[in-house]
Amino acid sequence: MDVEAAARRWAETWERAWRDRDVEAIASLYADDAVYRALAFREPDRGIAGVRRYLEENFGVEEEIECWFGEPIAAGNRAAVEWWGTWIENGQRLTLAGTTVLRFDTNGQVVDHRDYWNQVERREPPFEGWAELQR
Repeated sequence: MDVEAAARRWAETWERAWRDRDVEAIASLYADDAVYRALAFREPDRGIAGVRRYLEENFGVEEEIECWFGEPIAAGNRAAVEWWGTWIENGQRLTLAGTTVLRFDTNGQVVDHRDYWNQVERREPPFEGWAELQR
């Protein structure tokens, strides 16, 4: 399994599917027994059903989504991907900038997903030079 290719597929799928709120495209990236931790201090969502539940809940309240994903940094069976997203939620514009740390199985499916992010209550596009840092 090529972890860099798996991580690139993850980032490309997320970038397109988050904008489109395509739960199934994203869910297809995860193994049946995946652990999905969006918040460090909350119990993770588990399995494909947990991934779908999390996505449906969040995509259901997000409007006018813009997002960007960086180039993966890969080693062994793990990768980290930096991302940036902004949307309107319940009338409030939010921006999150963060990194997802992923672990893949031998088939290139995500078995462990961990998000770490910062949030502001405004539209904040990526800072100047963000894309260059991704190469």
